[in-house]
Parts: sequence; structure tokens; C-alpha cells
Amino acid sequence: MIKKKGWGGLGGRFTAPPAMADSIIGQVCKKNMTPNHLKSLLTALAEGRVSVEETLAQLAHFPVDAVRQDGAIVARLDTHRHLRHGFPEVILAQGKPFKHLQAIVERALAHAGNLLITRLSRPRIARLRTQFPVLEHAKGTGCLYRQIEPGSEEGLVGIFCAGTSDIAVAEEAALVARLMGARVETHYDAGVAGLHRLLAADTLLRTARVFVVVAGMEGAMPSVVGGLVDKPVIAVPTSTGYGTAFQGVSALLGMLNSCAANVTVVNIDNGFGAGYVAGLINRGGVS
Repeated sequence: MIKKKGWGGLGGRFTAPPAMADSIIGQVCKKNMTPNHLKSLLTALAEGRVSVEETLAQLAHFPVDAVRQDGAIVARLDTHRHLRHGFPEVILAQGKPFKHLQAIVERALAHAGNLLITRLSRPRIARLRTQFPVLEHAKGTGCLYRQIEPGSEEGLVGIFCAGTSDIAVAEEAALVARLMGARVETHYDAGVAGLHRLLAADTLLRTARVFVVVAGMEGAMPSVVGGLVDKPVIAVPTSTGYGTAFQGVSALLGMLNSCAANVTVVNIDNGFGAGYVAGLINRGGVS
């Protein structure tokens, strides 16, 4: 039973029914703490709807939750990440044995909030969706996600790509930016071989708060966009190209040597990183 002195200014003691307390614990006090969850928990404590002991119990695995398999720790989930960064920890599937990945995803889904899994092969996407139907596949990407907290769609992130071979990386960036609450508009297949295709996006070029520009081959497109706008441009080199493209190294070096001062660069095929930083920049511009 939960008691509170002076409830409602009556100077007496209020005893919350067990059903009310269970509802608060079950719906408000989640181990994966988002700012809203933590605020709700502390408000419930201050108002006497949960006890100090129950609050401490909810924070017992905060901010780390170890995932064990066959007696060994295979991962340590950072349940504090959302509070520090404004976005929960992301699961990178690449390089993980499937049984470890399966255990990590199962534990992560037991926590509140959004979830994103990147760098999944098609067979792994199919297996995880069969086991965890709550996960959605972002079409054209190697990402699965669960979105519980709807995005606010604030500001505007403009995402461009040079060719259709770059769309998968661009879509990964778009997904991440949307999960971070940004409104996203895309303009694809507008590389420098047909520059008029880029200029057709005049309204987006004038109104976006930040740009993600994805390109392979020689990687020229971010410099062009950078020369047209007064906002940050996040360049993403892709592994698209022949021979001396060196699986994206040529595009990476070209972008790093951009003469447009507002262009910064992430790693090859790193749509996730570009979308994340774009989401943060867009969020900072929301008044």
C-alpha cells in the first residue's frame, strides 16, 4: 500500500489501491528511462502514488542492463542513453552471432521506447521479424525498428542522393532523422551528371535546416549543395563505383577535400551517423 501525508490538502493519509499502484508501476516506471518516463516516475513519487522502495526497484537496472547467454555477458544495454543523448542505444547487427543478436533484441524490446537495429542482412531481417513481429522493416534498408513514441516531425531535414544506387544509404539516414523527431523530405537521383535535377529541388534547398547528401563515384555532389545553401551539409560517401572508386574511398577523399566550408563528412555508407547528426542539428534549431 502507498501512503501520502496531507493528500489533497486534507492533512490526512491517502492509501492508494493496489490496482492504482500496479498501474503506475506497469505503465510509468520502465527500466529503459526516457526523459518522459523519468519525469512521470519522479512526479508519481512526489505525489505519493509510488513509494520510495518501488521507485528504487524500478531504477535497479539503471543505467545498465546486462544481457547474458550461456552464463556469459554478451552485451550491456545502456538504458541511460536516451536521457543523455535524446535517442536510445542503437543495435549494430553486423558482426554479431545471430544467437547473441537475438538475445540482445529480445532484452531491448522488453524496455520502453523506440528501438533501431542497423546493418541487417535480408535473411536476418526475415528471421527477426518472424520472432519479433513488433519490429518494422524500413523498405530498401538493412534496418528494423520499433517506434512507440511518435515523432514530432519538427523542423526540416533535406536528404539528397546522387544516384539510385545510393538510395539505401539515404533511406537509412532518413529513417534515423524521422525517429529523432525531424520532418524529412528527400530528393533522389540528382547527381552532378545532370545538375538540372538538383536545381529542381529549389524549395527544399531554401527551407531545410540541415542537409544530408549521399554520393558515390567521385563524390562531387555535397560540394555542389554546399555552394548553394547557408546551412550545414553532412556528406555521406558510398561504396558505389567502379575500379578506382575503391569501394567509396575516392568519394570519401573527395568530400574531405571539399572547398565548401559548410560540408562535413561521415564514414563510407554511414547513413545512420549522418541521419543522427542531422536530427540533432535540426532539433537544436527548433524554437
